[in-house]
Amino acid sequence: MDLNVQGGASVSVSDAVFGVDFKEALIHQVVTAFMNAGRSGTKAQKTRSEVAGTTKKSKRQKGGGARHGALTAPIFIGGGVTFAAKPRSYAQKVNRKMYQGALRSILSELVRQERLVVVSDISISAPKTKDLVAKLAELDVSEALIVTEAMDENLLLAARNLYKIGTCTVAEVDPVSLIGFDKVVITAGALKMLEEKLV
Repeated sequence: MDLNVQGGASVSVSDAVFGVDFKEALIHQVVTAFMNAGRSGTKAQKTRSEVAGTTKKSKRQKGGGARHGALTAPIFIGGGVTFAAKPRSYAQKVNRKMYQGALRSILSELVRQERLVVVSDISISAPKTKDLVAKLAELDVSEALIVTEAMDENLLLAARNLYKIGTCTVAEVDPVSLIGFDKVVITAGALKMLEEKLV
């Protein structure tokens, strides 16, 4: 298939990467696993056996209302937690074939919805936000992820003040970033690198 390059000729790409079916279940699984991998999982609470406090019977068995033993029980203020949270890992296993399949499915859907904007070059001469805004205005883009072959410091510095603009290299592309923006602006060189990575 051929994709139009803004202000230039078209670029030919593989149907195996940019023309596959939309697999919602696969994308959901991969995105969920990717986001869970970023969770710290360090929450910790104390059970009734771990809180500081005496385990002596708090009052006599009869004549004092409800019968109860230690004040470390969960029903009392300062007592332990019934099902206490403990440090855990939220990581989910996603193999490479699933991960790459999800990326191919997302990219194909971006092409179908005309949300993938291919440009020959998007570099700017100075790290100025207004220069980047002007360049994006030419492309009729206000919210986008910009993907380049390598890290461009001027582009990175110019984009960091813009709330709805993100930047990354081909090596940093992930499913959450691709679906998190209205459009994806990618250079022709980065497009070919991404194709080689997923083909």
